[in-house]
Amino acid sequence: MEKHIPVLLNETIELLDIKPDGIYVDMTLGGGGHSQEILNKLNNGRLYGFDQDVFAINKANERFKKNSNFKAINSNFIYAKEKLNEIGIFEVDGILFDLGVSSFQFDMPERGFSYRFDAPLDMRMNQQDSLSAFEVVNNYDYEDLVRIFFEYGEEKYSKLIVRKIVQARELKPIETTFELVDIIKSALPAKELSKKGHPAKKIFQALRIEVNQELVILEKALTNAIDLLKVGGRLAVITFHSLEDRIVKQLFRNLSTIDIPKGVPIIVEEEPLIKLINRKVITASESELANNNRSHSAKLRVVEKNSK
Repeated sequence: MEKHIPVLLNETIELLDIKPDGIYVDMTLGGGGHSQEILNKLNNGRLYGFDQDVFAINKANERFKKNSNFKAINSNFIYAKEKLNEIGIFEVDGILFDLGVSSFQFDMPERGFSYRFDAPLDMRMNQQDSLSAFEVVNNYDYEDLVRIFFEYGEEKYSKLIVRKIVQARELKPIETTFELVDIIKSALPAKELSKKGHPAKKIFQALRIEVNQELVILEKALTNAIDLLKVGGRLAVITFHSLEDRIVKQLFRNLSTIDIPKGVPIIVEEEPLIKLINRKVITASESELANNNRSHSAKLRVVEKNSK
C-alpha cells in the first residue's frame, strides 16, 4: 500500500487558523494526515474525527492512541452534527472536509474502487451498506445507468457503454472490475482509447458517487457544518472533481452574499452568514504536484462564519 500523503496540507492548516484550545472536526479522517497536523497545534483543544469506513477508524485509533484529546467517530459526516450534539458538543472552532476516496481505499484491491486491480465490484465506503457497485451495474435499468454515468461521470459515451453493459449482463452477471473495464473499452471508439488517461475513469467515478450517495449528502453536510461553527470559526473543503466543487462553490457564494434588488435604495445592516477567506480557489503548488499525484485535481475553499 502506498504511503498516504495529505493534499494541500500546509495551506489547509494555515487557513483553518488553529487555536491551541479550540475544538476541531475532521469530517473525513481517511489516513489521518490532516488530523495529525491539527493535533500537533492543539494543547487543551479537542479533535473529533469522522469516517464511515471502519478500517479508517481503526487505523486512526491506533495512530492517535497516545492523543487523549482525539476521538474517532464511526459515522457518515451527514450525521456529524447530531453525533456531536449527543456528546455535548454544540459549536466548534473549525471543520475540515477532504472529499473523495482515501488513498488506502484505492490501494486495497479487495475494496473494488480501482480500475488498476482485478477485484469484486464493491466501492462501498461503509462496508455495512447494502448497495454496492455490483448491484448498480447489474440491477439498475438502462435509463438510470445512462443518467448516473452522464451526470456523475460526465461521460459523453454513456449510452454506448450502457448498451454494452446490458448486453453483457444478460449472459452473466458482471462481477469484477476488470470485466467492467473490458466492457467499457469495447464500447468506446478507437480515438477515445488512444487518449491519455484510463478509459474507465469516468465510469468508476460515477459508480462510486452513486454507491456512496456522495453528492446527495454533500450540501446538507456542509450546511450542518456551518451551523456547528462558532462565530469566527472556519470551514475548509478540499474537492477533487468539478461536481463536488460546483456544489461547494455555489453554497459558499449563496451564503456569503446578501441579495439586494438592483435600484432599491437600501442600507444593508445585515451581514451574510459566512465570508470567503479565499476568493480564488487554492490549488497545489508546483512542488506538491511533483510529489503527490493525487493533488493534481484538488481544490481548496475556506470560509469563516460571521454570525449565527
